[in-house]
Amino acid sequence: METDEEADAEIERRLTELSGWKVAATIWLTGLPSSGKTTTAFALAAALRESGVKVECLDGDELRRKVGRELGFSREDRLENIRRAVYISKLLNRNGVTTVISMIAPYAEMRDYARAELESYVEVYVHCPLEECIRRDVKGLYAKAIKGEIAAFTGISDIYEPPTHPEVTIHTHTNGVESNVRQILDSLARIGTNRS
Repeated sequence: METDEEADAEIERRLTELSGWKVAATIWLTGLPSSGKTTTAFALAAALRESGVKVECLDGDELRRKVGRELGFSREDRLENIRRAVYISKLLNRNGVTTVISMIAPYAEMRDYARAELESYVEVYVHCPLEECIRRDVKGLYAKAIKGEIAAFTGISDIYEPPTHPEVTIHTHTNGVESNVRQILDSLARIGTNRS
């Protein structure tokens, strides 16, 4: 049986190969609000950076504030927000920068669009039960949505279509950040080895 040290060494070896990809990847973390997407994304980006991968983290809330301020939460506005994120990611990828995106992307068609547009797309489903997301919600947005104070809130008054075939599924309600990052890195390393 492989020890943790041996597993880490194998992941490190594969990540070294990954840093030599000719095409940078887009690693898209999707899940319910408060599922742990952003926390995981920043930890993943830091781990990739330490391994020599050029990486940028694109957070859905930040993108909406910086390049989507005029957008609301209608289906079409949400799709436009995704189109913009894909465009930015494509530019970064084309210049050798891997992107880690943490965006809800609640509809399957959004993720299908990203997969079709991005040359090297890796979908990570950040799975967390709704009850746990509600418990974690420090901003109180779920409580407001449940009271009807926020319209079209994903998971309450708007749907979230879980991915059917993500490259990776992590469970933030049962595993810690470090364990989840290791799982993603291991999957990326295998994918990188297969594509190199």
